[in-house]
Amino acid sequence: MTDADTPQIYLITPEQFSFDIFPNVLGRVLDVMDVACLRLDLASKDEKIVARSADLVREIAHARDIPLVIDTHVQLVESLGLDGVHLPDGGHGLRKLRETMGPDPILGAGCGVSRHVGLSAGEAGADYVSFGPLTASAIGAGDVVEDALFEWWSEMIEVPIVAEGGLTADIIARLAPITDFFAIGPEIWGSDDPAQALAALTSVLR
Repeated sequence: MTDADTPQIYLITPEQFSFDIFPNVLGRVLDVMDVACLRLDLASKDEKIVARSADLVREIAHARDIPLVIDTHVQLVESLGLDGVHLPDGGHGLRKLRETMGPDPILGAGCGVSRHVGLSAGEAGADYVSFGPLTASAIGAGDVVEDALFEWWSEMIEVPIVAEGGLTADIIARLAPITDFFAIGPEIWGSDDPAQALAALTSVLR
């Protein structure tokens, strides 16, 4: 696999984090690893918390020329100086959003396990589509994306594809030839050293 073919890392923030501690942790991760894009994905819907979190993360990301997208909160992209939005509902309303926001903002779509939803998002103007999870949840609920979807997409569709949800080193090694990005977050933030955990998880890519 050549460097041009090697998937890139798409980093997802924790759902909540300490304003005092996390900036240093994130900075270390971004300094140790090459990250193509960062997604702010918070559990809180409190606009003040989201805005403060975005300000902290944006400063760290932009200082390293890494684009920052936010999950769901379309209305905050412009006011917070972000680079785009990730729509977790299959890109619902994406076509209208593209017309309104223009060509510059990054518009991504989380498409679950559905090829059809992914194709619709791509046709509506998504810059990337994300499929997942790759492993079953702890309670065994929900479907899992089959490798065949990534293989078919990589051969037939030009819109970049992202693999996310329950990634392991074995899954990354298996999907590396047939995906463009690996979205990683929950897999590393529980570690004492997230930078080291990310390096270990993605070692096959180097």
